[in-house]
Amino acid sequence: MAIIIDEQKKLFTLQTKSSTYQMKADKYGTLLHTYYGAKITPFDMSYLIVNGDHGFSGNPYRAGNERTYSPDTLPQEYSCYGSGDFRPSALKIRRADGSASTELVYDSYQTEDGKYSLEGLPALYLNEGEQAQTLIITLKDESDTVRVHLYYGVMEEADIITRAAVIENTGSQPFHLERAMSLNLDFLSGSRDLITFHGKHAMERQLTRNPIHPGIQSAGSTRGASSHHYNPFMILAGSDTAEDFGDCYGFSFLYSGDFLGEAEYDQMDQTRIVLGIHPGNFNFKVEPGAAFTVPEAALAYTSDGLSALSRIYHNAYRNNLCRGKHKKTRRPILINNWEGTYFDFNGEKLVSMAKEASELGVELFVMDDGWFGNRNDDNTGLGDWTVNEEKLGCTLKELSDRIHGTGMVFGIWFEPECISEDSSLYRSHPDWALKVPGKAPVRSRYQLVLDFSREDVREHIYSQLCSVLDSARIEYVKWDFNRSLSDIYSAVLPADRQGETAHRYVLGLYDMLEKLTSRFPDILFEGCSGGGGRFDAGMLYYTPQIWCSDDTDAIERLKIQYGTSFGYPVSAAGSHVSAVPNHQTGRVTPLSTRAVVAMSGTFGYELDISKMTAAEKSAVKEQIKDFKKYYFLIQDGIYHRLTDPFTDDRYCAWEFSDQDGRTALVNVVNTRTAPNPSTVYIRLKGLCSSALYRINGGQEQYPGSALMNGGLPLPVPSAEYESWQFYLTAE
Repeated sequence: MAIIIDEQKKLFTLQTKSSTYQMKADKYGTLLHTYYGAKITPFDMSYLIVNGDHGFSGNPYRAGNERTYSPDTLPQEYSCYGSGDFRPSALKIRRADGSASTELVYDSYQTEDGKYSLEGLPALYLNEGEQAQTLIITLKDESDTVRVHLYYGVMEEADIITRAAVIENTGSQPFHLERAMSLNLDFLSGSRDLITFHGKHAMERQLTRNPIHPGIQSAGSTRGASSHHYNPFMILAGSDTAEDFGDCYGFSFLYSGDFLGEAEYDQMDQTRIVLGIHPGNFNFKVEPGAAFTVPEAALAYTSDGLSALSRIYHNAYRNNLCRGKHKKTRRPILINNWEGTYFDFNGEKLVSMAKEASELGVELFVMDDGWFGNRNDDNTGLGDWTVNEEKLGCTLKELSDRIHGTGMVFGIWFEPECISEDSSLYRSHPDWALKVPGKAPVRSRYQLVLDFSREDVREHIYSQLCSVLDSARIEYVKWDFNRSLSDIYSAVLPADRQGETAHRYVLGLYDMLEKLTSRFPDILFEGCSGGGGRFDAGMLYYTPQIWCSDDTDAIERLKIQYGTSFGYPVSAAGSHVSAVPNHQTGRVTPLSTRAVVAMSGTFGYELDISKMTAAEKSAVKEQIKDFKKYYFLIQDGIYHRLTDPFTDDRYCAWEFSDQDGRTALVNVVNTRTAPNPSTVYIRLKGLCSSALYRINGGQEQYPGSALMNGGLPLPVPSAEYESWQFYLTAE
């Protein structure tokens, strides 16, 4: 059983394949968190909680004179502001009288077969034949005006436990949620590190690992999107945990807007983790009889190190988060015209690029920004989703038909959430943009943001997009979003509900994506936000791949893709070969190296093929053949990080192995050349110890045990940024 309940003790034990999660309602009704870690025989772990009388840690009235009982030191499942717990709380409610004190006690529970879903929000789901269980624990305040329903999805085989909550107003007066987190998790002891992923535009998901220290450490976003700057995925790891050994916990937030993850190491040497919607732009009014649904968080634990933790998320997100026909089928190898032409193109230029790309084996041509409205630079036209036939020299259908005539399928770029002031839509509906009355708005990229919290705005944009997508054969859509939210104000919400705008915006985005992906189930949608500014699990529910970064430099991408791999599968990461000198860094790298790096993603090209030499075109043909050969090993295989590009400045190496370890692809990039170099040995992973392997079809055979323990000696690089691929097959 995935859920084991001792009704007499009010003890709830959740079991996955390799972990146990437990909580207990104590004699005063507090729902205590008693254990999360390696799978154990079901047992009441509350013996680990030792109470004491600690100064300035108050006691709830219901505990009488028991001064050793304090919410300030107890490990709790869903903590409340104003309850005497001074650590970061999961819930803060501002009541009609202005007070903000809530104490929740256990009320009831129920279980359901299967995995819960959340209306209007992304959530992990079950495929046919898969099993899971749901536990719902209800807490209430003493006046019974608030009920909090805590949802736990126990996906035993996936090794994932999900958490969500529904906060219900059962009173007669409205209240305002000022903080409603998805996850509250307390650890009684242990020396641990917090791993987060920071960055900026064109340098996303850079790994940071620091010991938990007294005080609060946090990562979050108030930009209206999960952001380039921090990612809604965190890891808590033992201080000695490494890739292949040690305890580690993952916390992934299935949400694409503002988020906050906090870790506090408190006065009792305990650690609290909270994760959820950032309270900075959040204040949600809940009327009597209404409820608020908190987004989902996905938790995972392993004692086998960071690689094992990543594999749990990779498998779960490939199989139980991404949806639609494209989640498992081979996706087409594409070419995007953006870095090849920017805004300077017409239909003839695009068809010419498509013909040359098709001859090399590219399968999908993507027309990027500049095809609509009065759009010849990034200052105009957003919001006017009508085809600029004068610029193209033809209709969209005619262009699409000509692209298909080359043997390729056709894709198109949109940025539906934004609007240019120089557009017909803005001149007609200036109130549709997010902006504060009487204040000049903050511009970014010379554009504003449409109020997607409004159904009328979404319906107008949806109608425009459908008109375009219905007018021609279009097999791919790149959905972009190129600025952060500011001036967050909706013209249709009253003053006491303006704090809902940012969250309602995200719900509106999800509503739009759900309608579009349902209306056009054959189209492959790729998410994008200036590259990786919205690379999160929430978006993967609607778009099975996301443009990993606007930085296409192969050497910079090593760190970006390395950081991304901790929480997200390779199949989700859009990655392309671009021209050199690179447009972002000016760096020159070999075409072969650019391809090796881009193959650890969805794979494609972003350049003008007509400017390539005959030798380069011949190389592209071979690269495409190789990627097709390795496709399912890369996209569905087990990913192994062999080196750390943040600590090893000479080589970056990673590997894909199949599920039984009989086949593997090892990728290595030389990142710094040196004179008179010593030999470097890369220890491989995931092979069968007793099997004999050939490398790139050679005659020599190597035992798997030798390659995993002795390693593979690397060639001496003959040029800067040289790369190698080693394809291993077992006899």
